[in-house]
Amino acid sequence: MLAGTARAQEETIKSHGYSFYGDLTYGPDYPHFDYVNPDAPKGGEISLSTLGTFDSMNPYTRKGRGGALSTVMFESLLGEGVNAAAPADVYAEYYCLLCESLEYPPGKEWVIFYMRPEARFSTGDPVTAHDIAFSHNLLLDQGLQSYAQAVRRLIPKVEVIDDHTIKFYFAEGVSRRSLIEQVGGVPAWSKKWYEESGARLDESRLETSPGSAPYMIEEIDVNRRIVYKRNPDYWGNDLPFNKGRNNFDRIRIEYFGDENSAFEAFKAGEYTFRNEGNSKQWATAYDFPKVENGYVVKKELPDGAPPTPNGIVFNLGRDVLKDKRVRKAVALAFNFEWTNESLQYGLFKQRASFTQDTELMAVGVPEGAELEFLQSLGDLVPPEVLTEEALMPHTSSADRLLDRRNARQAMRLLDEAGWAVGDDGMRRNAAGEPLKLTFLLNSAGSATLAAVVESFMSNLTALGIEAVLEKVDASQYTLRERDRDYDLVFDQYASFLGTGTGLIQRFGSEDAAYSLFNPAGLASPLVDAIIDASLNAETSEQETATLRALDRALRYEFFMIPVWYNDSHWVAYYDQYEHPDTIPPFALGYLDFWWYNDEKAQALRAAGALR
Repeated sequence: MLAGTARAQEETIKSHGYSFYGDLTYGPDYPHFDYVNPDAPKGGEISLSTLGTFDSMNPYTRKGRGGALSTVMFESLLGEGVNAAAPADVYAEYYCLLCESLEYPPGKEWVIFYMRPEARFSTGDPVTAHDIAFSHNLLLDQGLQSYAQAVRRLIPKVEVIDDHTIKFYFAEGVSRRSLIEQVGGVPAWSKKWYEESGARLDESRLETSPGSAPYMIEEIDVNRRIVYKRNPDYWGNDLPFNKGRNNFDRIRIEYFGDENSAFEAFKAGEYTFRNEGNSKQWATAYDFPKVENGYVVKKELPDGAPPTPNGIVFNLGRDVLKDKRVRKAVALAFNFEWTNESLQYGLFKQRASFTQDTELMAVGVPEGAELEFLQSLGDLVPPEVLTEEALMPHTSSADRLLDRRNARQAMRLLDEAGWAVGDDGMRRNAAGEPLKLTFLLNSAGSATLAAVVESFMSNLTALGIEAVLEKVDASQYTLRERDRDYDLVFDQYASFLGTGTGLIQRFGSEDAAYSLFNPAGLASPLVDAIIDASLNAETSEQETATLRALDRALRYEFFMIPVWYNDSHWVAYYDQYEHPDTIPPFALGYLDFWWYNDEKAQALRAAGALR
């Protein structure tokens, strides 16, 4: 259906939501999102764990280590969920929350948001267009550099028309992708609070601006616990956008120093929900009595989103890793098949693509619209990209950690790259310098990941590489990762199902030197050209062709060793929570649209299953 009604006399579109191509799943009179239970009861608590430490509740700065869910207090003009997409059953559709409607011309040169006069901060102060303009400018002046530079080029002006009407102007000659949802997604901070407190966005602090969202801070115990409570006076409870959502009275996050202590605390009932990511624990550790007698539910739920592109990331700023032959040799030391069978109980699939298992995944040699597009880029495209199949991960034998065939191939590549083996078995260049690689690892992470990395490092050593594993605590890890103080790191990029300016922050050259979203520091003219073309695609078919080419090019550039993925959510929780029969494809939503069953909770307490 059409996104809104065209007003011919003004040649503008006014709507209750936005999508780039103008179609929305939910009409202007939608009662609630299809996947929620609109009659879900409100109440109870859900409690989670996280690892490491925190010293700040301001996640919008490079300084300090932000607390878990520390963005949850803030809303935007176009809404989102609690740590999830909203709505979670559609992609790239955005619906009004702080706004009642938005208006824009067909060419999307500007957008006007008409805000809800009833919107309130938790202090009771109204959320106005002045707060939105202030928040937008604060991000530009004091926010992350990669964000601010990208947005400043695209959005040269914001105008407050009146207390509840705001207009954003977009630069001439730039793609209209992501602009409306960009400004519609700015968190609403209180201008009054910032001016009275003198706080800055680029500082580490525990004090926060009041938000307008359903949740507010109840308790902060640094490095131990954060508790958010549902605002009993939340202004937006009855909006269709919120029906069946924000159901828990409290969200509690408990901090632990390592994975083992966190899991033992779950078994003891110190917290109540786990979204499990450790394959060993999933396969072997959920045999304790509370699972066997039904107090704890263990289940797999479908995950319809493309898997997160995680893996072993190369720091392309290091001279030794600028040679793709070295990177490919290093990658050959990773044995997915052995790792999966010996350390991960055969529970994972091997990831190849940044858009795994979607229509945007590049397969085989380019053909059709993708081939035509790549040919249009001329000499930017290496000939092998046009004639060879999309790069796939190497295969290995599961029988032994060091696959001899891959080891021989890796050694040839290192020889070709000028890293010869000396009498001591170590590889050195012509200047006699050893081939040394450091792998940065968070010591608070899972023991399984540590075992995977240690096995990989063992294979690097067998190739004659001086492989150094540096395990550091969570705070050091955060600082060093931000400064790219590593050769190798286990990290991730964001998957994509559509184009947008976020692709520039993740994969673009201009911000590559400092973008926190580009841990490899990838800077590729080919990738830049493809992203630019995708941003200027005029049809969904053109967009698909360019993004399939982007997946192909990212794999060709080879800045990450892809590892594994799981197409299900592994969850374990005390049997006091319920969820809709159908989980939407783009969010598990346990903080968003699950709910608490008080009768079941009382039974658990009566049985002594919970503390």
